Amino acid sequence: MPTEATVSVPLEVYRFDPSKDKEPRYQSYRVDVAPHTPVLSVLLKVRAEIDPTLSLRYSCRSAICGSCAMQVNAKSRLACETPVGPEVARHGKIVVEPMRNQPVLRDLVVDQKVFWQKYERIEPHLKVDPRHPMPEGVVNPMTPAQVERFRETPRCIACAACFSACPAVSADPEFPGPMALAKLYRFVVDPRDAETQNRLVRIQTDGLWLCLRCHLCTEACPKDVRPSERIRDLKEMAIAVQGATEPGSRHAIAFEENLRTTGILNEFRLARETYGAAVVKELPQGLRIRRKKPELTKRPHPIDGADEVEKIYDALAPKEPPA
Repeated sequence: MPTEATVSVPLEVYRFDPSKDKEPRYQSYRVDVAPHTPVLSVLLKVRAEIDPTLSLRYSCRSAICGSCAMQVNAKSRLACETPVGPEVARHGKIVVEPMRNQPVLRDLVVDQKVFWQKYERIEPHLKVDPRHPMPEGVVNPMTPAQVERFRETPRCIACAACFSACPAVSADPEFPGPMALAKLYRFVVDPRDAETQNRLVRIQTDGLWLCLRCHLCTEACPKDVRPSERIRDLKEMAIAVQGATEPGSRHAIAFEENLRTTGILNEFRLARETYGAAVVKELPQGLRIRRKKPELTKRPHPIDGADEVEKIYDALAPKEPPA
C-alpha cells in the first residue's frame, strides 16, 4: 500500500514487437514510488519486478548519454530526469511511448539509423585547410569571444529528443533535423574551419529552409541547446553569404519586406516574390481559392501604425554581424 511518502503511479506503456505483433498496444501497470522518482527508474522497476519482457534503452541514468529519450505524456524528453510526481499531478497518469520519426524496433526502443544518416550528411567535423596545416603538436588557439560564438551547441548529447519532436522531419525526408543543423552551426562559426562558406551555400538547398519555425525542438531539448535559434542564425548567415537565391530564402526576405511595407501580409505578392515566374504553375489553384474565398484575395491596405512594425524589426535586428 502506498504511504504518505509515495505516489501510486498509473503507467500506460507502448508495447510492440514488429516480428510478432500486427498492431501496437498499450499495457497498464501501477507502481508505488516516491514522487521524485524518475520515469526511467519506474520502468526499470516494472521490468525487474512485474514484466521482464519490457524493452527500453538506457545507460548512464544521469542525463549525460541521451540513451533514454522517449515520449512521456506526448513530450519528447529524457526519462532519467523526468520525475513521476509532477506528471501524475498534471495528467493523472503517465503514458510512455517511443520517440517519433524513427521506426520502432521493440516497445520503447527505436532504430536511429536515419537520425544518424542525416547527422553524417551534414559532415559535423572540423575541416581544416590542407594547404596550411598546423605544425605537429601546435594547437590553433581561439579567443574567448570566438568560443562564445558556439553558443550552447557543445552541450548537445545527441539524444534525438529534438528529432522526435520535429514536425518538419515528419513532413519532409529531406529535412536534416534540428540536431544536425545545430551541429552545422557549431562548425560554421568555428574560426578554424576552412569550409564555412561552402557549408552555408550547400545547406541552402540541402534542407535548411524546410524548418517550420515551430520551436518544438528547443522545447524538447534537455540541454538547452536551442536548435531553433541556431537554425535561425544559419539562415541569416546563409543569406549574407549567398543572398536570397532559392525559394526558402526568397520567402524569408519577401515575408519581412511585406510586413515592413504595410504591416500586413500580401499573399499574392509573397507568392510572386518567393517563386518568381514559377508561380504561374499555381495560378489554377489561386483562381479556385479566389472563387471560394474572395475575401482572401483582396489587396491588403496598410494597417494603422504600420511605422511601429519597423521599430519592432529594428529592435530585433542582430547585434553582431553574421559570420
